Amino acid sequence: MNDFIIYHNPRCSKSRQTLEILNEHDVNTEIILYLENPPSAEEIASILNKLGLSARDAIRKGEDEYKLLNLKDQSLTENELINFMSENPKLIERPIVVKHDKAVIGRPPENVLSII
Repeated sequence: MNDFIIYHNPRCSKSRQTLEILNEHDVNTEIILYLENPPSAEEIASILNKLGLSARDAIRKGEDEYKLLNLKDQSLTENELINFMSENPKLIERPIVVKHDKAVIGRPPENVLSII
């Protein structure tokens, strides 16, 4: 059984660096290519809970989708933002590493050391 899950984008240098740290520490890690297999809204809500963040805190504001969908609109609810993240996984901050009931965002990649 894998103790760790990484929501990984191999094209992202921070994601690659975070995975490298996990590999260096010989942790058994499940790699989820979240752009190809987007997490459901329920999975995102669970991850956000483990991160201790709101959707607004974990959404990538520099993505074109953020602007096109007008996600800066403060009237959008948490559930609406989570649904947009599930439907447009590029909006999910990356990488996210989950270990049981804890999670961290690998920005910087060394953040992952706090849960190893």
